[in-house]
This record gives sequence, C-alpha cells and structure tokens, in this order.
Amino acid sequence: LVLLLFSLLGFAQGLVWNTWGPIQNSARLAFGFSGWDIALLVFWGPIGFAPCFFFMWLMDKKGLRVTVLLTSSLMVLGAGLRCVPVSDLEIRKKLIHGGQLLNGLAGPTVMNAAPFLSTTWFSPDERATATAIASLLNYLGCAGAFLVGPLVVPPPNGTAHLVSLSNTQHIKDRIEAVLYAEFGMVSLIFSAALAYFPSRPPFPPSVAAASQRLSYRRSFCRLLSNFRFLMIALAYAIPLGVFSGWSGVLDLILTPIHVSQVDAGWIGFWSVVGGCVVGIAMARFADFIRGMLKFILLLLLSGATLASTWFTLTCLTTVTHLPLTTATLYTSCILLGIFLNSSVPIFFELFVETVYPVPEGISCGVVTFLSNVFMGVLLFFLTFYHTEFSWFNWCLPGSCLLSLLLILCFRESYDRLYLDVVVSV
Repeated sequence: LVLLLFSLLGFAQGLVWNTWGPIQNSARLAFGFSGWDIALLVFWGPIGFAPCFFFMWLMDKKGLRVTVLLTSSLMVLGAGLRCVPVSDLEIRKKLIHGGQLLNGLAGPTVMNAAPFLSTTWFSPDERATATAIASLLNYLGCAGAFLVGPLVVPPPNGTAHLVSLSNTQHIKDRIEAVLYAEFGMVSLIFSAALAYFPSRPPFPPSVAAASQRLSYRRSFCRLLSNFRFLMIALAYAIPLGVFSGWSGVLDLILTPIHVSQVDAGWIGFWSVVGGCVVGIAMARFADFIRGMLKFILLLLLSGATLASTWFTLTCLTTVTHLPLTTATLYTSCILLGIFLNSSVPIFFELFVETVYPVPEGISCGVVTFLSNVFMGVLLFFLTFYHTEFSWFNWCLPGSCLLSLLLILCFRESYDRLYLDVVVSV
C-alpha cells in the first residue's frame, strides 16, 4: 500500500507537470498563453529542484511520512490554484504558473525518495524492483499526459482569427475539465496518504533498514570525498541530463527533417513507456541475481550509445545517405529512451550500495540535482545555437559513450548487500 500510494503520487506529479506541452496550441487560444508562457510552464519542473537539499534534510530528519505529506499538500495547493475560476486572463495565467511551480517543488521527493522507501519497507530480494516501480511511475505520468491532453482537449480549428467564440469556449471548458480531474486525483492521493502512510514498518525488513546512518553533514563530506561516487554520479548525470534536455525540445529537433508534432509526441510516449517496462524487468532481474548492477548498466549504456549514434547519423542524410524514414526515427528514438530511462533505478541502487551508510535520499538527491544542472546548461547553450541542431544530436552519443567509459572504470562494491546477507547470517 505504501509503495502504491507513493507511486501514484509520482505518477500524478508527472501528469500535472506535463499538462500543457501536449495541448499547447489549444492552451494558447483558450488562455492567451505565449510561447514564453508554454516554455516557462515546463521549466517550473527543473526550477522546483532548487530546494532539493531541504527535502533531503527533511527526509533524513523527519522521515518519509512528513516529507510525503508536505509534498502531496504542495501538489494539492498547486493543482487547486490552476482551477480558480478567475475571469481576468492575466490573473488566471499567474495562478496557473504558481500552481505549476508548487507542483515542481514536489519533484525532489518523488524522484529521490524511491531508494529510501525500498530500503525501509522491502527485503533485499525486493528492493531493486520497488525502487524501479517507485521511481519510474513519475516518468509514466509524464507520458500519460501525451494521451490524456489530446484525447480530451480538441485542437483549434483553422487560424486564430477564424476560430469562433463558441469553439474557443468549448476548448477552454475541456481544459478546465482536465485541470479539475487532475486536482481531484491529487486530492484523493493526499487524503489516502494522510489516512495511512507510516514512516516505517513495525519491524525492519533487513539489517540495513535497522542500521544507523550518517548525519546530514557527514553524508555530504563522505559523498564529496568519495571518488568512486563522483565517477558514477557523472556517469548518471551527464547522459540523463542531456537526454532530458533533448527530449524536452524533441519537436524542434525533428521539425527540420519533416516529422510532425503528433509523431514527435508518440515517439516520446513510447520511449518512456518502454523504459518503464524494461526498467522494472531489469530491476527484477537484479533482485534475482545480486551483484550484477554494473553489468546491467554496461548493457544498457552500450545500447544507448548505439541507438543515439544511429539516430544522429540518420539525421545527417546528406553525409551518410542512411534511409530517413518514420520507422527508423521511431525505432532509434524509442530504443534510446528505453535504454536510458530503464537505467535510472539501476543507477539508484548502485549509488546506495556504493556510499552506504549515507542515507538513500541524500545520495540520490545529489545526483538528480546534478542531472538537472547538466540539463539546464545544455538548454542554456541551445538559446544561443538554435538554428542548427546537429551539435545537439552529437551530444547524445558523446554523453552515452563517456558514461559507458566511466562505468567500465568503476569498481563496484555492495556494502549494504554485504550487511544484509553476511552480517545477518
């Protein structure tokens, strides 16, 4: 039940965050959003990671229940602000932006707390699977928005000055329906967590769950002085940060090669869904055969390097003369998403094993914060070099290859697993 509630919370946070991208044309008509507004509505997600270290401290000091209740209350308030029926469009836009920011503030918890939850509640042969479910449902919520928005909200018919007032009102009503439905979902999850979401079970499921962890300050000193952790943190943050930035502007990248917005949306959807399915399967495999996290990451990042290279070379049709078809674009992009998205829970488990007894929320919080920094830097350069995207595409195989080399040089250790398997015996 605890895993279900937390996973649903992550799913709802991703769904609310990605509300506006798939229906941006309809939102511009109904609420008068500009292109800057649409971009900012998406960018509130990375901005919400600014107080990431506060949520790590709260999880370490107060436990999972207090952190989850604070996170879900922020989501309820944010989803509620978006539903306030104000006739003035300028005030309404500000309320919607405020709601998206509050939802973004929930990001550090739903993306970082999965390993902490799995260690606290699950036995050693179930931890990786629980981490995968809890961490990947947030991605699945983002993908779900690609289906929910276009299915419920109709696109504007014709150009803006020819759209009738009744059609505009109809589109606005359908967007309102989506906002109210998401508010109801978040409120229901918050009510369920308020009724039952204990910080820990009556009896710890493993020795690691019952053991003492390092303090908040000592944890940061241990992380910053651990070269092996810094190596594996860069192996995660660089490719995942580049891929997140690349995915966010996938429509812009595919437009010059005559790929429609609908096809770009479906490519993003299937890559996330495939990554969730494969990630959970890989995590289950890691639970059955322990001590194989590095091997699994080598396989996934080798596949990501090949898929990203295939996509980049395919886009250079004038140089490589490779066939540029919808099938090849779909296949290469979806494979890239599957390999990278499914590596997230495996990385999380390896972080925890490498730096144990550093608390799980702190170690994973540092690397996700670092990943958002790399994504922000890449998008910053994109604002200056946005007329030609071949350099952006080459960042993908370069980052995947660098991560692959770092993992090859990485010496894995399983300190937490050793404690559970050997010490308990």
